[in-house]
Amino acid sequence: MNPTTARWLFVVAIILASAGPARMATAHPWHRHGSRATAPEASDRRDDAPASAVNPPPVVPRFRLTATGKPDRAATDIAAAFAPFSKRGAITTRSDDRSFYVESSGVPEHPLMVGIKAWQQQVPLPQKYVGDNAWRIPLEPVPAATPASTRNRFLRGAIALAVNGVPIFNPLNNRGEDAFLIGELDEYGGHCGRADDYHYHIAPVHLEKQVGKGMPIAYALDGYPIYGYDEPDGSPVKGLDAFGGHEDAAGNYHYHATKTYPYLNGGFHGEVTERDGQVDPQPRAEPLRAALPPLRGAKIVGFTAPSPTSRLLTYEVGGRQGTVAYALGQDGSVTFTYTDPSGRTTTETAKPRGGRGGPGGGGRPPRREVGPPPRPTDRSPPEPIGGRDKPAARPNAARNAGSGAATLAVRSPAIGADRMLPSEYTCDGAGVSPPIEWEAGPEGTKSYALVLWHEAPDQTKSYWVIHGIPATITVLPKAARGVGVMGLNDKRRPEYDPPCSRGPGLKTYHVTVYALSATPQLPATAVDREALLAAVEGITLADGTLTFSYERGAKP
Repeated sequence: MNPTTARWLFVVAIILASAGPARMATAHPWHRHGSRATAPEASDRRDDAPASAVNPPPVVPRFRLTATGKPDRAATDIAAAFAPFSKRGAITTRSDDRSFYVESSGVPEHPLMVGIKAWQQQVPLPQKYVGDNAWRIPLEPVPAATPASTRNRFLRGAIALAVNGVPIFNPLNNRGEDAFLIGELDEYGGHCGRADDYHYHIAPVHLEKQVGKGMPIAYALDGYPIYGYDEPDGSPVKGLDAFGGHEDAAGNYHYHATKTYPYLNGGFHGEVTERDGQVDPQPRAEPLRAALPPLRGAKIVGFTAPSPTSRLLTYEVGGRQGTVAYALGQDGSVTFTYTDPSGRTTTETAKPRGGRGGPGGGGRPPRREVGPPPRPTDRSPPEPIGGRDKPAARPNAARNAGSGAATLAVRSPAIGADRMLPSEYTCDGAGVSPPIEWEAGPEGTKSYALVLWHEAPDQTKSYWVIHGIPATITVLPKAARGVGVMGLNDKRRPEYDPPCSRGPGLKTYHVTVYALSATPQLPATAVDREALLAAVEGITLADGTLTFSYERGAKP
């Protein structure tokens, strides 16, 4: 045999050898196939889970042959973490060659809502996190060249997914405040967004009771697992980085739950794509109804299930109780019955409207609970569900008043991409008021009002209060004077009070602008933030908030 013939025979042998395993791919465990949990029997189905989450559409199996022949255990390892909940039908899982997918209703099986002291008047409703709208986790995380912190970033949407299929949002809310410390969360670390979508804001360490010690309780959306307070082998956690993670002895990176901020992954060690202030892609939550404002002084004291398809939330305000009862219809509608503390009752039925959903969710909501205000470069506000019309008002659970204000885009040329307030506008500089701009209010706007405020652990502080701003004005220049009527700041002075924090660390501030349909009924003097908020309730056509931060001693 001459050398040329020998070389050709050698090449043919290699081709035949590589083709053989491909024909037998389904018979070898190391060829990773798409997988999904077996659909539960009807008797095992959760009452609050959508039918599509239990009986998902068929998935065409996909697989990848590995050149080395070694088993790819990524999908198997992740599936094991979610298995306790997929086995009883709470979630459904599948995978392809890149991602692990989790379908769920977003409503956990544990008690909900009790203990919340800062309530947005939302209730947990099942979401359709299924099909193309399922949660996805990268099977092969890629360490980022520049890891991204979640402090004052990724304030919209989820940053992780718990193994029970419930999304986990940034521990900082859309105003940059610690949601746990200010009382926004229930006893399990969760609450509902403006789309009535339940989600956690801290690590769900209680899930260790279901998955067992040493198993992940969640996965960050960059693909790395999140464990509880201890190492998988039970040893104490040591040497966490700024994001709450580290590598094990084998060089495998993972995050840990912590009892103080950041509570879980404080950033992304792995590569993620940020778009509109959130990780992209991720599912959309679909709101059934317009959002309501926070109910001041309310505390949720009860949440029960009178029937498989109904829920009853009980809250207290000033020692008196009110309730929100709601029932899910077979057509996807929900009938709400609001009973305020005075005993007045109002009923409404909300039906699926389609359109774009809210974060938790990757779409933009009609009003933001988890999304930050538009960036300074944004020139238009988020689009409401169903188009540009103002969402229909619905009853206020406490006062039986109309609500459902549209969103107003607020910005400032002084606030850059880092969303930091320059020292010029604080007590460390000239102490003048910053320039503020906002889009024109809806038709019927008669005037505007503005408040600069900060949520401290023990109180809400106000620094700048203006009302009676003419409807023709949508810009306040730097060091504005003579526009509207100046109200009182917390020092009881009718002037701009520059931020001047006495405590260390980064502080978050907010400028909220209200578009009003009438002139608020206010006294000629001594109008503070509380008096203004009470006066504009019921006449607010639209409102919007610009959020920024400042740190004493930081560079201007």
